[in-house]
Amino acid sequence: MPCGDSSGGVSAPMTARAGGRGSASGAAGTVPAPEDADTTLVADLTPGGEIVLRYGADESGQDWPGEPGNYIRAAFTSDRVAEAFAEGRGAGVLHLGAAESRTHLHPTLGWWRDLGGAFVAAACAALDPLSPEEPAKPEPDRAWLREHALSAPPMVGAETVSPALLREVWAELVDALAERGGDTPGGAAAWLREQDERWHSVGRVWLHLAENRRDPERPFAFLATYVHRATGQAEPVHLPLHRAQTEYAAKRDRGKLLNLLEPLSRAADESDLIRELIASGRIYRPIPWTSEEALRFLRETDLYENAGLVVSTPDWWNRRQRPRPQVQATVGARPPSRLGMDALLDFDIRLTLGGERLTAAEAKRLLRGTEGLQLIRGKWVEVDSERLREVLAAWDQVQERIERDGLHFAEAMRLLSGMEFPEDDGGGVMPEHAVAAWSEVVPGDWLRERLAEVRDAPPAGESAREAGLRATLRPYQERGVGWLLTLRALGLGGCLADDMGLGKTVQALAALLVAKAGGETGAALLVAPASLLENWRREAQRFAPDLSVLVAHPSRMPAAKLGKLSAQRLGGVDVVLTTYGTVLRHAWMRRCRWRTVALDEAQAIKNPGAKQTRAVKSLRADWKLALTGTPIENRLTDLWSLFDFLNPGLLGAEPGFRRRCRAMAQDRERGYRPLRELVRPYILRRLKTDKDIVSDLPDKSEVNAWCSLSRMQAALYAQSVSEMEQRVREAEGIERRGIVLQFLMRLKQICNHPSQWLGDPDFDPKASGKFGRLREIGESIASRQQKALVFTQFRSLTGPLAQFLAKVFGREGLTLHGGTPVKKRAEIVRRFQEDERTPFLLLSLKAGGVGLNLTAASHVIHFDRWWNPAVEDQATDRAYRIGQHRNVLVHKFVCRGTLEERIHQMIQDKRELSGEVLSSGKEISFTELGDDELTDLVRLDLDRAVEAEAA
Repeated sequence: MPCGDSSGGVSAPMTARAGGRGSASGAAGTVPAPEDADTTLVADLTPGGEIVLRYGADESGQDWPGEPGNYIRAAFTSDRVAEAFAEGRGAGVLHLGAAESRTHLHPTLGWWRDLGGAFVAAACAALDPLSPEEPAKPEPDRAWLREHALSAPPMVGAETVSPALLREVWAELVDALAERGGDTPGGAAAWLREQDERWHSVGRVWLHLAENRRDPERPFAFLATYVHRATGQAEPVHLPLHRAQTEYAAKRDRGKLLNLLEPLSRAADESDLIRELIASGRIYRPIPWTSEEALRFLRETDLYENAGLVVSTPDWWNRRQRPRPQVQATVGARPPSRLGMDALLDFDIRLTLGGERLTAAEAKRLLRGTEGLQLIRGKWVEVDSERLREVLAAWDQVQERIERDGLHFAEAMRLLSGMEFPEDDGGGVMPEHAVAAWSEVVPGDWLRERLAEVRDAPPAGESAREAGLRATLRPYQERGVGWLLTLRALGLGGCLADDMGLGKTVQALAALLVAKAGGETGAALLVAPASLLENWRREAQRFAPDLSVLVAHPSRMPAAKLGKLSAQRLGGVDVVLTTYGTVLRHAWMRRCRWRTVALDEAQAIKNPGAKQTRAVKSLRADWKLALTGTPIENRLTDLWSLFDFLNPGLLGAEPGFRRRCRAMAQDRERGYRPLRELVRPYILRRLKTDKDIVSDLPDKSEVNAWCSLSRMQAALYAQSVSEMEQRVREAEGIERRGIVLQFLMRLKQICNHPSQWLGDPDFDPKASGKFGRLREIGESIASRQQKALVFTQFRSLTGPLAQFLAKVFGREGLTLHGGTPVKKRAEIVRRFQEDERTPFLLLSLKAGGVGLNLTAASHVIHFDRWWNPAVEDQATDRAYRIGQHRNVLVHKFVCRGTLEERIHQMIQDKRELSGEVLSSGKEISFTELGDDELTDLVRLDLDRAVEAEAA
């Protein structure tokens, strides 16, 4: 938007909390979902494990889950998925698993659907067919839950995913199914049948395959059973299938018999084997089988379960990781000659079974055999000799290539994670036939030890104190410093992604101090936004006075002197502080070889095509560090750009990375696990909402400050809506979008004060309901002698608000906005923090929303709403951070009956997310709304707007 510090857009979330049925503001009765194929329903996670739905880009991976320009046209509709999640987290996941098995879903929702589907299958197997009204309480397969947690796709809040969270959701699924079964005649089985016919009678007929070692010619046995009844512990009691005919005939209940056999009929439609067994009548009696017949059955188990049958197989058979001989490639058994991403690692291949190397005789037997099951070392394994020979030959070629060109560390890490693939523009090495079923890559002794060091880096608090750190680190900070030093020693870049306020600055300074104390020489370049330069200088002076710091910025030295700096002129300097813009303007910084390059607020380089990003990535350094409180698993192109700085080559070239992400989006087996495994060693992420990390941070409470409109405001608002309706109907294309943005801005200004829109300098407090509400809250704060931060997105409003607040508090406050000189900003922050007589600090949201430490305030007031909730939360965290010892109360001003209230309803749930999780929240472009939808958004509810105070 064109005015002041403002910009448009809004997220439209809906949170599914743990628990039973409830309501979801903004879910039903809103604008229809966009029909644009590029937008789809996306699931995010809060730090507390709540599931938040929003609209984002499709799962192509190219721009997932959203890039600038991908406008979201709508909030949530009352469709079946949104309605289900409105009733609770368990209800939503149960709906996905029971009713959406054939629906095209975004990977984040598809991943939850897989959990719901696993629960439904287990529940159906536990249902008593003779008492279907009884609730099913299946126990989860903990091993499967662990694997499923690792396969989670990149999503907002992905760091929250754990087996413990999935067990919580599983318990809620039990309650949700019991609730629906209680509301449905016929119980849970009937309800499941209503959702999808394939759940009809599922769990009643079982197909068993067992070993029969007594007959070497037919070493397997097949048997079909049905669940006759269930014990008091809900354990199924089986009878041979032929007994069902007798039982139901005696009861003269042919309908139940047909229901029981219906899944077999469905399976026969897809399986020649089942069709043959039914036609011959052998389905009703035990059958001895050869290994070839057994393998034919085992390969179709997914088909049988999808038809509604329950399959029981020997323990050694795992459909997700079948017992097969594999070609095992080992990388990094011996130390390389140098460290870093360009380190060359050794490589070896061998034929293994269960991780153990096969003898030459065993390998020869496998390779000359045929397809089927073979008994090797007392274990049955699936063998496809032709495929095995093909894979082995392909890896032999890889080994020849590596012996010729070498295997770089980045390539080795991609191989280990499974992120490598043949078409990779970055020079992938994995052969096309090296699928996970027939080959695996494992770390050798040296690489395994190094990865363990990164994962379990020892705390470095004592080392930091001995190096001269003037601070007592918290335990998690000591571990953070140890992690940074471990990566530094290995020459690997890292991203310290701790939550805002957890002390990333002091951890980075401690790492630089320890490095200096260890004998390292040369300057480190620390790049930060201009508003944070003074904060870094002060923190270095306070916590690490032994570090010699130079601020290379026009605010601290003449431009001519700054332009003449060079490596030769930086002797004795340990840290050079500068800004992203300065790096772009001064080529000497890119010519220097820095000991370290560290980026604060590293999301500044998320756009790989920007000149600023290219300039920063051209900086040369022995070690690179990124500091950011913004999650990096949410938008894949952001992730690639960050790692292209930290560890170039690790994620390959961007085109190949995008293609690989598209493939992962369609991989129901592993999902995004390869990507998570690849980047996990280089990211350290802790949340301040985690009491194991920070147990002494006070509470933060958020309240809505509901405001009325004055009669003048209401009249101007209604007049503006009428004018907008007429002009929008007459305009098209870019002209229409401009009109929409213009009027949305006008309506926001009218809600603030009529004088802001009219250009009247008077700003009579009586003419604005918000000014009246601000007086009430300000007087209450002043009476308690507390301090407040007051945020507005409009720089032009800071003057009138400062004059008004000075009268309310009885003393002058401070103001900081985009026009405040960098030199003066540090003094403003210092005065507010140290001068007890300064009652408030008024800030424009853009200038004061990041980086500043303003813990003297115990109240945060958002006078007008920024429609991207992440920006508001970042601003709030100026007060709610480490060092805050008071409870923080956040006041959010909302005018009733106006677009402010409707947008507030869209985003209120997402306010419960932590700031950096919200930073990826996708904004809605109102310019794409239809005429009727737009009118409904901005219409004035006069009774609510003007009578708000009475209400």
